[in-house]
Amino acid sequence: MKTFGPWLTSPWRRSALAALAGALPVPAFPAPALWWWAWFALVPWLLLVRSAPTGKRAAYDGWCGGFGFMLAMHLWLLPFLHVFIFLLAALLGALWAPWGWLVRRFLGGVPSRGRAAAALAVLPSGWLAVELVRSWQALGGPWGVLGSSQWQVEPALRLASVGGVWLLSFLVVAVNVAVAVLVAVPAHRLPAVAGLAATAAAASAAWVWSPRPDGTGRVARIAVVQPGVIDGPDRRFDREEQLTRKLAGQDVDLVVWGESSVGYDLDGRPDLARRLAELSRATGADILVNVDARRSNVPGIYKSSLLIGPDGPTGDRYDKMRLVPFGEYIPARSLLGWASSVGKAAGEDRRRGSRQVVMDAGRGLRIGPMVCFETAFPDMSRHLAGDGADVLVAQSSTSTFQESWAPAQHASLGALRAAETGRPFVHATLTGVSAVYDANGRPVGSWLGTDASSTAVHEVPLADGVTPYTRFGDWTAHAALLVLGAAVVREGTGAVRRRRKAPAPPAPPARTVRESPVRPGR
Repeated sequence: MKTFGPWLTSPWRRSALAALAGALPVPAFPAPALWWWAWFALVPWLLLVRSAPTGKRAAYDGWCGGFGFMLAMHLWLLPFLHVFIFLLAALLGALWAPWGWLVRRFLGGVPSRGRAAAALAVLPSGWLAVELVRSWQALGGPWGVLGSSQWQVEPALRLASVGGVWLLSFLVVAVNVAVAVLVAVPAHRLPAVAGLAATAAAASAAWVWSPRPDGTGRVARIAVVQPGVIDGPDRRFDREEQLTRKLAGQDVDLVVWGESSVGYDLDGRPDLARRLAELSRATGADILVNVDARRSNVPGIYKSSLLIGPDGPTGDRYDKMRLVPFGEYIPARSLLGWASSVGKAAGEDRRRGSRQVVMDAGRGLRIGPMVCFETAFPDMSRHLAGDGADVLVAQSSTSTFQESWAPAQHASLGALRAAETGRPFVHATLTGVSAVYDANGRPVGSWLGTDASSTAVHEVPLADGVTPYTRFGDWTAHAALLVLGAAVVREGTGAVRRRRKAPAPPAPPARTVRESPVRPGR
């Protein structure tokens, strides 16, 4: 870091450099999708933090780097939240402050070989703990998890079937730490090279031994209807209806419309329900629509996935459970409600559903619906697969962010959810990007881009079997927390031992009491 000496002496310049270093991993995600860059992008940030003169400064470097990462990852929200996005990035970036302290603790100065080796487990575990905390829905959910940058790498998808996206994040950070050790502490090449070899061995083992989804021999013909950018719920419905009629005679098993594809409650608009039923009869398939409207029988606005058959709504309904902060509700509205006057935050909070649902779409096809950014949560798709879903179906709309990286980032998540669960994944949107993946996470057909107003029929191979991730869940995250706990205990006991071995301070010199002489006659 000698090259940046003049910069590093100024706290403000150092903070700016940390923010830039924190933003470096973002091109690994779509739309650039430079997946290989993720395996090296953290190295400048690690080198900067390890050079911090104090633990407090290292924590600041972690905070500033986290701010840079969150801001760059969510920059497409700027037109939506305006200046509020900077506040959110600063708040969420603070989660990386303890990680910054850990980096300096394990890599600062000239670490011992044992401490450098421990860093290969502790620092990825610390990063994973940050991702777990920020994955809480109220903090924005797991958008931009580092492992999700590997969505197009087949060996990485195999690893995801074993330990989910969390295992990918752990290994990506571990490789970055190993490279940083090679650069900064070349004397400790052995543990760094061992870490790189362990990552390669884990990928190879997953490729060879992890169970692959068992093909059933069945193929479901699933149609995606993407109307494109159309203003007004009536005009949008008309376009969706027009596109769906073109599917007649194509022997489809299921038709999927995007999020908010129907802007009226069907109980209050029986004419729309009849038109949808007629479309189902014409295509010979059930239609999964998404209603974004105030209900006539209960208070509040819901986003609901409804299955429509030839006789109308089948009764299967899934109400969206995890809402987008600020987009669909404002957390602590009494405190943060002013955000709706600054940007395009929700003027009224949507209502939440209470449970996930697996629907019978006919012809023996069971589907597990999700809505919008629920696809970022690995546990939701895992539960649907465990409940017997043959196909995971996501209904989404990113029209507000049409010209940004958001649509491609959203579509890429389907590959990871498919690989994790061993179930094919259908991502249907109003305005693109729509995509379909097989049970291994490989694309089925081409994406429908943001400029398309069309339909696409995909032949989706169905699969059986249970992946290790579906069976064992977030074991990688639990193991990371155990590693962190062990590191904390070791640091604590080490501090106690050092305190006990420290020599006792010298006793103060004894004060001599001088007797006053006794005067004669007294």
